[in-house]
Amino acid sequence: MERRLAAIMASDVVGYSRLIRNDEDGTLAALKSLRGDLIGPKVAEHHGRIVKLMGDGLLAEFPSVVEAVRAACEMQQAIADRNTDLPERQRIEFRVGVNLGDVAIDGDDIYGDGVNVAARLEAMAEPGGVYVSGAVHDQVRDRLDLRFEDLGKQQVKNIDRPVRVWRWVRDAAAPDHNVGQRQQSPAGRPSIIVLPFNNMSRDADQEYFSDGITEDIITDLSKVSGLFVIARNSAFVYKDKAFNVSQVCRELGVRLALEGSIRKAGNRVRVTAQLIDGSSGGHVWADRYDRDLTDIFEVQDDITQQIVTALKVTLSEAEKSRNAEAGTRDAGAHDLFLRGRELLRAVKKDRDMFEQATACFRRALTLDPNYAAPHAGLGMAYILDYQNSWSATPEASLHKAECFADEAIGKDGQDPYNHFVVSLVAMFRRNYQRWAEEADRALALNPNFASALNIRGVLHIYTGEPEKGIPYIERAMRLDPAVQQQYLHFLGTAYFVAGEYEKAAALFSDRIEVNPTTDLSRAFLASTLGHLGKLDEAHRVWRDLMEINPNYSAAEHVARLPFRDASDAEKFTEGLSKAGLLE
Repeated sequence: MERRLAAIMASDVVGYSRLIRNDEDGTLAALKSLRGDLIGPKVAEHHGRIVKLMGDGLLAEFPSVVEAVRAACEMQQAIADRNTDLPERQRIEFRVGVNLGDVAIDGDDIYGDGVNVAARLEAMAEPGGVYVSGAVHDQVRDRLDLRFEDLGKQQVKNIDRPVRVWRWVRDAAAPDHNVGQRQQSPAGRPSIIVLPFNNMSRDADQEYFSDGITEDIITDLSKVSGLFVIARNSAFVYKDKAFNVSQVCRELGVRLALEGSIRKAGNRVRVTAQLIDGSSGGHVWADRYDRDLTDIFEVQDDITQQIVTALKVTLSEAEKSRNAEAGTRDAGAHDLFLRGRELLRAVKKDRDMFEQATACFRRALTLDPNYAAPHAGLGMAYILDYQNSWSATPEASLHKAECFADEAIGKDGQDPYNHFVVSLVAMFRRNYQRWAEEADRALALNPNFASALNIRGVLHIYTGEPEKGIPYIERAMRLDPAVQQQYLHFLGTAYFVAGEYEKAAALFSDRIEVNPTTDLSRAFLASTLGHLGKLDEAHRVWRDLMEINPNYSAAEHVARLPFRDASDAEKFTEGLSKAGLLE
């Protein structure tokens, strides 16, 4: 079979099933017009050829990677211009991925990993976006007056090695040459990862303290609207591991890293911190603090201010006041809160963990009854109690979670975590208005709050607007890349509700591949395969589900899903029924 190096462009229509459902004749006519009047001529203009059309998708190849990227970006800009005067429900938008790779030729068709990577890039792109591989960016960065944002290395399905991904930044004229500038967040914001501070104390039991201070610094920086801050989960992947700071920055697509150490002895604490430029490995700033434990909050605030100054980010007055608020001045109460919070982070979550964590939070409140954070900690603990039915009265647990979360907001309405906990309670209560309000408030206070972004996106899924939820979830994945696989279930659910069953099936499959014990994603995958008419596969998935959870009940599952519209909930049981999996 003949092989050659080619630039491959893959594209497909966003929300195609929804468009067809709303207006089949109009959508097909508009898509035909777009292909004939705009897409085909644009591909030909840049010396490419359309390899094949696949329903709502298109595959094209180009002899020049520069021409492929030009065609992709010009095509997306022309489609955006064309959509300007159309109602939103009639707009046809595309996602586009471009890769440079070796392809196998079979007649007029092409195959191989080069094609597969282009298709995976297209699936990752936002509506109207163009994502390119690292190989493409290396070829075009000095040749095109276009700007690209580095999204770091991404693991994609059925490709053994992670793929470096770059996103075209629309309406940006300046070329992107500088490595430090490439490693920027969306909208060009300075980007940073706070690596876990080393515990230099002789007592290993003080690990929670150094981890807690690290997390507090991450939270303080995340509240600064001018920064892009990698989430705690992804930062702690590097805990107790040997790593190269520059490599970490490249992998996560950030410019800077903060690392340091903490030594706690009696009532004294020593904190060292250094800010490192990921592109050069050079030190931007470093300092050491020897303080009483009661001054630890001032140390955290000083570190935040030093970083903000080094990055030349301007703090608003509201952000200055928020960063100055420590919540408590009682070191003992804060220490107990850190212990409780660390327990909630445990991989194994059970009733014993719940009892230990709540005991810490309650003891913290005996030392400082006005300390909001332990109230929020109790709220989250009782949410877990409700979710896992550790008590015989889960509804009573949800009521307690609501009371503690409201109390936390009453004592500190400027802490984004407090609003996030309330939004979780509102989700389980199906109080959609408060769910939205509290998630929005959390994001206003902390634009880098990955979990709040995710829950805001999930709200759109369950209120019948899945396309609006996808960007929120994808941004959460960007902020928290180490655990982005956990978000795949929600992305799959979004595409499922939108009726894009092929994409939903791929996402649920990816999630199961990472976590084979998940019963929720298996149930949704079985339903999705039922909608697609792949009955043998649906039965295989269902058999695996029954082995994992013999007590699984589809009726109980769908009853717990907070869909506002019953018809969206019925899609779940309808798919299972089509596969003959419901009696």
